[in-house]
Amino acid sequence: MAGTIATPPPRRIPVGLVIVGIVAVLLFVVLPVVFLVSNLEAVFNFIFDVNSRVSPSDVIQCYGADGRGCPIVHSVLYSLIFFFIILTGFAYTTLLERRVISFFQQRVGPNRVGPMGLLQPAADGLKLIFKEDIIPTGADRPVYLLAPILKTVPALIILSVVPLGPHLTLPWFDGLWYSVPLGLTDPNVGILWLMGITSIGTYGVVLAGWASNNKYAMLGGLRATAQMLSYELSFGLAIAVPVLIVGSMSLGDIISRQTMFYEWFVFQNPLAAGILMIALLAEVNRSPFDLPEAEQELTQGFMTEYSGMKFAMFMMSEYLGMIAVSVISASLFFGGYNDGFGLVQSLPFLGPLVIIGKVIIFLLIMIWIRATLPRLRYDRLMALGWKVLLPLALVAVFWSALAIMIGDAFDSPVAYGIVAGVFFVVVVGGGLFVMRGQGNLTSSEPTLENDPIITGERRGIGWAALQVVGALIAIPFALFNFTISVLENLAKLAPEEKKPEG
Repeated sequence: MAGTIATPPPRRIPVGLVIVGIVAVLLFVVLPVVFLVSNLEAVFNFIFDVNSRVSPSDVIQCYGADGRGCPIVHSVLYSLIFFFIILTGFAYTTLLERRVISFFQQRVGPNRVGPMGLLQPAADGLKLIFKEDIIPTGADRPVYLLAPILKTVPALIILSVVPLGPHLTLPWFDGLWYSVPLGLTDPNVGILWLMGITSIGTYGVVLAGWASNNKYAMLGGLRATAQMLSYELSFGLAIAVPVLIVGSMSLGDIISRQTMFYEWFVFQNPLAAGILMIALLAEVNRSPFDLPEAEQELTQGFMTEYSGMKFAMFMMSEYLGMIAVSVISASLFFGGYNDGFGLVQSLPFLGPLVIIGKVIIFLLIMIWIRATLPRLRYDRLMALGWKVLLPLALVAVFWSALAIMIGDAFDSPVAYGIVAGVFFVVVVGGGLFVMRGQGNLTSSEPTLENDPIITGERRGIGWAALQVVGALIAIPFALFNFTISVLENLAKLAPEEKKPEG
């Protein structure tokens, strides 16, 4: 019939091809899955239970008396793997922050370079490599070049004393088995190492501001110094709480005491955990404590005169510091590599995965804080460190010290738990009582007309104390002047020497 189009017959899948596909699925998918499920326990025992394959007496301790070169090989390989992981983590922390903040601000964020924007960190690094490197006129060149290194290196080496998992028993090419620690070292003064290294990074900021020959950069360096001094005291007191509870400054001992989640120290002293996290946030100059690099008033602060890869090193130190303080917080108060349910003790390879997950949670919290909280005014920043955090840190140390003392006196963990619980109720109740009347917006600051510093009026205990201190300081100067005058008069009494003629 005219105008009709013949439809082609439907294509049929060959029966032979269907049979071959079914047989392939059965052979390569179904049968292996059935075999693994039926022998799952035996497979797990073969992989993870080393004692079923090798006697514990045949396992060589890597840091034992007979290490057979294991300490050297372990140090080199662990350092290479660690630096690769942490530098990759730094690169993708920048991407994580940009994506999360774009989510909070209802933007798209970087999604063009690579699939889902995953190659954006590589593009940023390549761009900074080819940026022009400028050194300002009048800068102190050696110090100017040294400052980024002093800021970056401490952020890399601070985690060398933190164990990232329990010991693993692994075979080596010589046919022997070795018990290898998942950490570079675990000294008995690891806490002192953390406190010392966190302080060194401030020198990089201060020297960068001083050597740049720029007033904005200098102000940023001075702010960093004052901020570090203000929050380092609270950090040191908060970090003393796990040391008191465990009785050791080794991070390995502190982590091993937090196996189950109810043993995490955050539940024994949440005040110290909160103070530590706030102080560490201020140590790495993250919002809302980013006054040393405030763009609105200091045009990037101590980094104003840095460009190219030196600027990239400062940015890298900030994100490495974020990762480092996340690991420190997780290790001291949140169980470290322990998952809280005892799985890591049976499957040691889960330790690094657990601590990486905790670090990601802490990073998300820091990014969330940056996206929501405004920057503090500088006098409020100092007041928070000296008037709020430092007294609360003293209360937190007293809290744990008294609870431990009473628990040891009664030789019962129940007494320790009761005292710690009572302190928790007292601190929370006292905090609510103090903060109850903080909601009024009336200003209590004195007016300038009545300020004795402006009017010069001599009144008050402050003026009297100032007079006493001034008098005490004046006494050594008065004695010095009196002594000089006496010596000069004695010198005048001596007969003058006659010079020989000619």
